[in-house]
Amino acid sequence: MKQPGDSDIFTCRMCGKCCHGYGGTYVDERETAAICEYLGIGREDFEKRYTAPSGGRRVLAQKADGYCVFFDEKCSIHPVKPAMCRQWPYLRAVLVDPGNWLAMAASCPGMDPDAPRGKIVREVEKRLKQAAEDTFSFDRSGPGR
Repeated sequence: MKQPGDSDIFTCRMCGKCCHGYGGTYVDERETAAICEYLGIGREDFEKRYTAPSGGRRVLAQKADGYCVFFDEKCSIHPVKPAMCRQWPYLRAVLVDPGNWLAMAASCPGMDPDAPRGKIVREVEKRLKQAAEDTFSFDRSGPGR
C-alpha cells in the first residue's frame, strides 16, 4: 500500500527497520507535549519512562532489542510521532552528505541505494521544504483550524 512519504526513490515497506538503531530521535517541546497528551501522562513521567538525555536534549529511549520504546510491530504513537520519524528517510543529514542515503539504505529495504545523488538531494530538499511549510501552516493556524 502506498504511504504518504513514498516516491520513486523510496517506498515504505512498513517493516519498522527505521525504528531500530541507536541514532537518537530527538523530541522538541511541541512533540513532547503532543506525545504526553496522546498518552495521557505528564511531562516528567514521559521523560523518565520514554526518553534519555543526549547532549542536553531528550531523545526517545530504545528498548533492549534496539527498537524505539514506542515500536511494537508498529508505531504506538503514530499520530503524534516526532518530525524526525515522519520525515524518514528525507533527513537533513542526507543534504549534509548524500552518502548518508547509502548508509541508511543499508538497513532500510524501501530506499533505492542506486538512485542518482542529484535525484536524492532534490527529493530530500523538496520533502524538507514541504515539511517546513506544513509546520509553518500548523503553527499559524493551530490544529484543526
